[in-house]
Amino acid sequence: MMENIHLAAEDEDDLYTGYNDFNPTFDSEDLDNDVGFQQAVRTSHGRRPPMTAKFPGTAIGGRPIGTSFGSRMPMGSSMGRPATGAVQDAGAARPMTAVRAAGYSSSLARGSTFDPLGQSKGPAPPLEAKNEDTPEEKIKILEKKVNDLIEESCMAQANGDLQLALEKAKEAGRKERALVRQREQTGTADHITLDLTYSVLFNLANQYANNDMNTEALNTYQVIVKNKMFNNAGRLKVNMANIYFKQKNYPKAIKFYRMALDQISNAHTEMRIKIMQNIGVAFIRMGQYSDAITSLEHIMSESPNIKTGFNLILCYYAIGDREKMKKSFQKLICVPLGIDEEDKYIPANDDPHTNLVIEAIKNDQLHQMERERKALAEKCIMTSAKLIAPAIETSFAAGFDWCVDMVKSSQYVELANDLEINKAITYLRQKDFNQAVETLKTFEKKDSRVKSAAATNLSFLYFLEKDFDQADRYADLAMNADRYNPAALINKGNTVFVKQDYEKAAEFYKEALRNDSSCTEALYNLGLTHKRLGRLEEALDSFIKLHAILRNSAQVMYQLASLYEMLEDPHQAIEWLMQLISVTPTDPWVLAKLGELYDSEGDKSQAFQYYYESFRYFPSNISVIEWLGAYYIDTQFCEKAIQYFERATLIQPNQVVWQLMVASCYRRSGNYQKALETYKDIHRKFPDNAECLRFLVRLCTDMGLKEVQEYATKLKKVEKMKEIREQRVKSGRENSARGRREGSASSDSGQSSHGASAKGERLSVTLRSLPGSNEPYEASSQGEIDASYVDPLGPQIERPKTAAKKRTDEDEFEDEELGDDLLPE
Repeated sequence: MMENIHLAAEDEDDLYTGYNDFNPTFDSEDLDNDVGFQQAVRTSHGRRPPMTAKFPGTAIGGRPIGTSFGSRMPMGSSMGRPATGAVQDAGAARPMTAVRAAGYSSSLARGSTFDPLGQSKGPAPPLEAKNEDTPEEKIKILEKKVNDLIEESCMAQANGDLQLALEKAKEAGRKERALVRQREQTGTADHITLDLTYSVLFNLANQYANNDMNTEALNTYQVIVKNKMFNNAGRLKVNMANIYFKQKNYPKAIKFYRMALDQISNAHTEMRIKIMQNIGVAFIRMGQYSDAITSLEHIMSESPNIKTGFNLILCYYAIGDREKMKKSFQKLICVPLGIDEEDKYIPANDDPHTNLVIEAIKNDQLHQMERERKALAEKCIMTSAKLIAPAIETSFAAGFDWCVDMVKSSQYVELANDLEINKAITYLRQKDFNQAVETLKTFEKKDSRVKSAAATNLSFLYFLEKDFDQADRYADLAMNADRYNPAALINKGNTVFVKQDYEKAAEFYKEALRNDSSCTEALYNLGLTHKRLGRLEEALDSFIKLHAILRNSAQVMYQLASLYEMLEDPHQAIEWLMQLISVTPTDPWVLAKLGELYDSEGDKSQAFQYYYESFRYFPSNISVIEWLGAYYIDTQFCEKAIQYFERATLIQPNQVVWQLMVASCYRRSGNYQKALETYKDIHRKFPDNAECLRFLVRLCTDMGLKEVQEYATKLKKVEKMKEIREQRVKSGRENSARGRREGSASSDSGQSSHGASAKGERLSVTLRSLPGSNEPYEASSQGEIDASYVDPLGPQIERPKTAAKKRTDEDEFEDEELGDDLLPE
């Protein structure tokens, strides 16, 4: 191994000579102990001219330089550069090189030890604490606080806490003014940050505007705009104009919009277009359509968009310019939407990676924005067509046909069929049902979606006309064209419902709900179907679900109350009716139903309150009038009952029972003379009424009048006629029974022609016979009228109704039961 090692000869040059030589001039570790250096620092000795190149002929040439090595060595050159290759000490060992920076020295005699980390010097002194009492530090802290407050204000606004945002903005303004004063006091006013001042004022103005403090916002914006040191502050005049627009001060808004427009260069095209849009809308609000047209036409020529095109059509419609309406409609349908084709969202191959990407972007925010933009364009085009169709041609149909032709030649081809359906719906609104039907029938050969929509509307029309066979045929056609159309399924269920096949109707409604779980018509009709089938719990479940969707639906609340009443839970029924009258507080039928429920619970005072309210809103309800009259009789206020029975007499003048009740009230209150006159008046109108004659006989007897014999004779004749009539009725009933036993289908009810007595029996009103001679008239006061009387011909409360119409058995189905479906426009 030693043969590979080469030993240097003594006479060979050392390759590392001079690498460890160190010039003591650069040694600063022992300067604190250097007397010469310290003297130079304390006196002007150190400020003498620098040394010249001549050495050692300088002021310090004769003085050796002290170093930490403890030796003295003259400088090797005029610039103090150490002489390389020179040997400092002939007896010293040759030093190692390239380790000087680590603190190693081979000269052990110099008193140094190996200490690369400098631990022998002790711990480093602590860092000097920052002095925050200096003016500059205070200013920096205040600036940071202002910026933090602005950020907190913006975050509060983003979170919807507008009041907190305003408070933070105000505090930032106060801090910023304190900062300006502090800079002025320290003489550093030139260093005031204008950007910070601008940010504070701008944020404050925005927060004022957000909190509807318009005057304060305008004043703050004015401070910014008037300060010439703020660059581009003129743009804020748009914000000021927006505030004036919100205040409906349109002339001033237009003035500030134009001032902002003058201060914005032509390079900012999009901003200028938006400002001009605002100017056009302001002119429309003022009714100055010609000025608005000027701005909107310029926008449509420079940068057309959907909203501007729609507003332009409105302006031309307002001034009645047919040709310009047509041209503007053509411009509107030619506006580019900047939307990619929908085909890119359809998987084109079986590549799983591509399919995953398409699935991810199908409902991303960009696609949602595209759908919203397309929906807005379609809505504007449809509305424009419906608006201008009657105005651009001599007839509505011709105008609509022109719009359809224009749409077919544009990028909105699929809207043409929707316009045709809207044409049919417009015919419906004009009560032209034949034209509507003819228009819808033209869609029978169209594609499935349009065919289903047209057939659904046709089914609805025939159902309203009670042509249930045609309604059923078109409902089938709509279902065959689109089995997943919930409207078609509902119409099919309705046609089955009227045939009383409730089980099958329920299946169609359930299928409609499976296709569209939010279809309220299907859910409502399903609840009614369960109600008809007697499945009250299932009906209740359907209506509770529907109430979660339609919180303020009066019909749903009424159905819930009705179901709870049928389930014999009056407290829940009352609770739902109370919610119902909070939505429809003036519905007399609901109020009457509440009175009925409270009466059945024995709470007469609450029942009286709701019956009285019902009478106040609809004073022609016989059942309410009767209950109120009976209530006053029971409470011994017969005088007050008279006005209600008189009202009933006006409503049903041919029913003697109400007039008898008026006379009875006079008799009970002790006004016998008025009672006698009333009975005489009743006798003139109804001479065959036995009850009236009995009371006349008794009153005349007690009052000693001569007419007593006359009325007694008439009473005997009437009673005799009544006996004969009853015998005839009895024999007729026996013959009818015998005929039925013999198989005869004929029968005779033998109804009496005596309207007074028959009506009295049917109304369950019990009038007592004339009392005995030694019995006072008041003996019959407690039982003369049955307070539980119900008029079978009166309205039966089945659903909330208005005062204009009462439900009958014939129109129960149309008015109450089915929620017919018509496609939305």
